[in-house]
Amino acid sequence: QVELVESGGGLVQAGGSLSLSCAASGRTSSIYSMGWFRQTPGKEREFVATIYTSSGTTWYADSVKGRSTISRDGAKNTVYLQMSNLIPDDTAVYYCTAGPIVAVAQGKGPYWGQGTQVTVSS
Repeated sequence: QVELVESGGGLVQAGGSLSLSCAASGRTSSIYSMGWFRQTPGKEREFVATIYTSSGTTWYADSVKGRSTISRDGAKNTVYLQMSNLIPDDTAVYYCTAGPIVAVAQGKGPYWGQGTQVTVSS
């Protein structure tokens, strides 16, 4: 099993920046990709970004591309999401996910964090 613990959410003004962290523990050898999804009430969970843990290859949703950077620290089994120029539409609960590459990309990763709230005020 893998446990994911997120941190770094909070309240930020539009135009500001925020950094999220997700630390993995347990059977981390089963993790090939880590990513972030977000969800607002009444909507489906939405892809934000993923990173392959071995190669560092990254993928971003169009809605955050150019404003976000996903990175990883292999030694700490931690993935980060740095977001800048935040807009109110970025307000959501952000979830970290991990697992096989395709599953994570499709939002079907076997492991999920508890979520962290990001609120962007206008």
